[in-house]
Amino acid sequence: QVQLVESGGGLVQAGGSLRLSCAASGRTFTNYAMGWFRQAPGKEREFVAAISRSGGTNYADSVKGRFTISRDNAKNTVYLQMNSLKPEDTAVYSCASRAGFINLRVQGDYAYWGQGTQVTVSS
Repeated sequence: QVQLVESGGGLVQAGGSLRLSCAASGRTFTNYAMGWFRQAPGKEREFVAAISRSGGTNYADSVKGRFTISRDNAKNTVYLQMNSLKPEDTAVYSCASRAGFINLRVQGDYAYWGQGTQVTVSS
C-alpha cells in the first residue's frame, strides 16, 4: 500500500506560479513511477505530467514548457512546478503512483492516488 498526500494548491493570478508537492509513504518510493493528473469542473480527469523511476519525464501538450515535474527520492516526494498559469489550468490536481514504465499517461495503470489539491487561476 502506498499513501499519497498532495499540498501546495491555492489561488493565484494568471501568469503566476505554484509548486505542488506529493509526499509518499508506505512502500519503497523509488520502485514507482509518479504522475500528476487534473480534473476541472464538468470535465474528465486528464494527464498532466509523469516521471519514471529513472527520472524520465512526459508532459501533456497543454502544459509543456510551463510545468516541470521532478522527484526527490531522499524525501519520497514528487513535485509539480507550474509557471505561467492560465485560467484553464484551474482544476483539482492529484498525484498517483504505479509500477512499470510503459505509457505513463494512462491513468488506469496507476494503482495509488492522493486526495487531490485545488488549484484556482484567476484572470
